[in-house]
Amino acid sequence: MKKLIPLLACAALLAHFPLSAQEAKPAPAPGEIVAAAKAEEWTAIAPSDLLIMDIAADAKGKPRRVVIQLMPAPFSQGWVGNIRKLAAAKFWDGTSVNRVQDNYVVQWGDATEKKALPDGLAVVPEREYAGRGAALNGWMEQQAAGPFGLTLKDIYGTSHPMMGWPLASANKEMWPVHCYGMVGVGRNLSPDTGTGAELYTVIGHAPRHLDRNIALVGRVIEGIEHLSSLPRGTGALGFYKKEEERVRILSVRIGDVASDVPAFEYLSTESASFAAYADARANRRDPFFNVPAGGADICNIPVPARRKPVK
Repeated sequence: MKKLIPLLACAALLAHFPLSAQEAKPAPAPGEIVAAAKAEEWTAIAPSDLLIMDIAADAKGKPRRVVIQLMPAPFSQGWVGNIRKLAAAKFWDGTSVNRVQDNYVVQWGDATEKKALPDGLAVVPEREYAGRGAALNGWMEQQAAGPFGLTLKDIYGTSHPMMGWPLASANKEMWPVHCYGMVGVGRNLSPDTGTGAELYTVIGHAPRHLDRNIALVGRVIEGIEHLSSLPRGTGALGFYKKEEERVRILSVRIGDVASDVPAFEYLSTESASFAAYADARANRRDPFFNVPAGGADICNIPVPARRKPVK
C-alpha cells in the first residue's frame, strides 16, 4: 500500500487544478479552423463569376462537372471578357480535353484549331499579365477591410493571400500566381497572348515560372478531381495522340445561365479565421506534427472555397 501513497497524493494535488491545466486542448488543424469560421467570414461568389464546364461522364456513367471562379478586375479582364463571349457562343461545346501532362497541367479547347471563334474577341497585350497603376490602386482602395497582413518572400517576389486570391507583387505591380487549380490561357510564342479559347489548369507542383508569362483567368473551386485523375497523355507535352483518348466537353456556360448551380463562397482572406488558418498552415501544431515548418509558400495556403451551407 505504501507504493500507492505518492500516486494518491499526486491525484489529490491535480484535483485542485482546472481540467484545462491538466490536459491542454490540442491545437486545431487548418481544416478545423476553416470549419469553425463564422458565417460572416465567408464571401459569396456571384453566379455570373462562375464558369461551369460539364465533360463526358466517367467509365461508370457518373456525370463530371468542373466549376471555375473567374478572376476579378483589375486582373486579366481582357481574357475574362473573351471567355464570357466564348461561353455565350457555346464555343467549347463538342470540343475536348486534349492534354494531360503529369505534375503540370490539363488543357482543353478545339484540338482541330479549325472551329470558328466568335466575333468581337479582344487582342490583349502582354502588359495585362500584371495589374499596375491607377486601376490597381483604385481596386485596392475599394477593399473596405484593407489587404490581409500576410506577406511571404520567395524567389518569385513578394506573395500575399489577398482579396480572396493568391497574388504576388513587385515594383508597384501585382499579379495572380500559378498555384494548384489555377486556370490560365494557352498561347503561342510572344507576342501572342491567347484569346481564351485554349485553357488549362495546374494539376501539379506550382509552376511559378509561368507567372507574368501567361494570363491567369481563374481557379477551379469544385471538380478538380475530374481533370487531375484523367489518363496522362503519351504525346509531346502530355497531348493525347489519338482522338479517342480525348475527353469530350459537353458544355461550358457562365454560372447564371447554367442549370443546377449551387451557391458558392470563399473564406475571406481579410478575416480572423483566415489569419488563424494561414498561421496553422505555416506552423502545424496539431498532434500529428512534431516540428512546425515556421513558414509556408503562398500556394500551400489555398483560399478555402465551398458550397454555401443550406440552412
